[in-house]
Amino acid sequence: MTLLFNLLDEPLIRTRLVAGGQCRAFSLPGLFAALVRDEVRDFPALRPHQRHPWHAFLVQLAAIALHHARTEEPLETDEGWRTALLSLTPEHPDGAAWYMVAPHDRPAFMQAPVPGGRLDGWSDDRPTPDSLDVLVTSKNHDLKQARIHKAHTDDWIYALVSLQTQAPYPGAGNSGVVRMNGGSSSRPGLGMEATSGNWGSRWRRDVQIALAERQKIVSLGYRDTDGLALIWVHPWDGKVSLAFSSLDPLFIEICRRVRLIFRDDQLCAMRTTSKGPRISKDESKARKGITGDLWTPIHIAEAKSVGITGSGFNYRRMVDLAFGTEYQKPPAQQVQSADRGEYQLIARAIAGGQSTTDGYHERRIPISNTTRRLLLQMQASGRPNRLADVAKDRVSGISAVRNALKDALVVLFSGGKGLGKPGSTPEGTNNKALAFTQAFEQAEDARFFDDLNEEIESDQPNEVHLHWLLSTAERAEAVLTGAFSAGPQNCEQRYRARSAALSRFHGGLRNSKTLPVLAEHFRQQALNKELSHDLG
Repeated sequence: MTLLFNLLDEPLIRTRLVAGGQCRAFSLPGLFAALVRDEVRDFPALRPHQRHPWHAFLVQLAAIALHHARTEEPLETDEGWRTALLSLTPEHPDGAAWYMVAPHDRPAFMQAPVPGGRLDGWSDDRPTPDSLDVLVTSKNHDLKQARIHKAHTDDWIYALVSLQTQAPYPGAGNSGVVRMNGGSSSRPGLGMEATSGNWGSRWRRDVQIALAERQKIVSLGYRDTDGLALIWVHPWDGKVSLAFSSLDPLFIEICRRVRLIFRDDQLCAMRTTSKGPRISKDESKARKGITGDLWTPIHIAEAKSVGITGSGFNYRRMVDLAFGTEYQKPPAQQVQSADRGEYQLIARAIAGGQSTTDGYHERRIPISNTTRRLLLQMQASGRPNRLADVAKDRVSGISAVRNALKDALVVLFSGGKGLGKPGSTPEGTNNKALAFTQAFEQAEDARFFDDLNEEIESDQPNEVHLHWLLSTAERAEAVLTGAFSAGPQNCEQRYRARSAALSRFHGGLRNSKTLPVLAEHFRQQALNKELSHDLG
């Protein structure tokens, strides 16, 4: 079989350049050189759910190559990168491991050699790159599969990287990656990116972090020297698993037995199952996703990596991940002393599910200069500070206003009757109220971090906080009055229901236990009104 589609020498990876959005394709070494110059704006064929695995792959591969070359400075030329990458596969000096198609008893890009080189019994049901990719959905509704009928080579490159480095466990014979806590979890990617930067600036930042963190990751039970770094280079019969102690700390994983073939002038994939995972099942289970991944947070008390559910990165989860102390922030998420200017925290993940996935989630939150400084202080002290306190106060404030809104909605939909005992609200009434409170909370979620930054940056934070609470209450009241049309419409009952609902809502805003700042404001407002009346 002929070697086909060489990533080391052929311009197979399409990009758009920063300068004018010009399209240009690169070889893998050429891409690294372009990233060093920060010339790449984006990758037009890269699908949203592939962004993190592609970024992680480029960072890990570059860091592995630089460490092997005994330098910490990114190489500047195509030839320098080509030499560094080829030196990672000394048993294949012809570069077979960097071709998309190679004889099956030899490595191909992200494809392990098949002992004996025969694909007897392998399935050929993956004719397109998106049909090979990781999104496994029971109803095929996340991203429609098998829609890329005129695939380019880089479509296959991204699909292979996505499948092999972030796949969950969809069923027997198809193992998930070890960089997640169990097969039904996910491999999240949290990191910092300069607001004014491009692909290259974030890539270079994370490569430097990878090199700086390497020795710490070794302490998790990896091999300091001569560890297996490119797992796809080593033969796999589907039975033998690798021990963590045999791996390089920045190893690039594969979890599935896949081989590309070139048939009828196009690429397609052959696949088969395995008897066990590529990396030790028992060790993976014991680690609970704690592998030293540069982008995955760790739940400290439960000693496990974070998984993302169908709720994604809502504002509550992001406050915990960004500012809370119950999670160990991954190296790429941590603010670096060399970081300058404004940044954004990027969070990406495919939500895990039982033998399926629950959608792709991505969120970016602004990190102002003051926020960045306060994050740096928290990292140094290990204790929450004003930033964490303000963020949690705002989460509590939204929760309290939402609860006041829900109670008022229940009163409205009950025709003005008072609230009964907890749990006594009819399910239909409760669900009707929830539809409106969810809409309110989603709107608050969308503006949460911009509003938070306004308070953090202000030299009058108390005034800003009060104004935010009042505005939040106004928005909640607008939701309540907007729900009047869904409440009772009989003339007398309509008046009673609406009046009782507004009274219940305003009473909830004056609860000194749940909304002390707002309650005190309204109390002072009432006192001032009385005083003004007396003086008049």
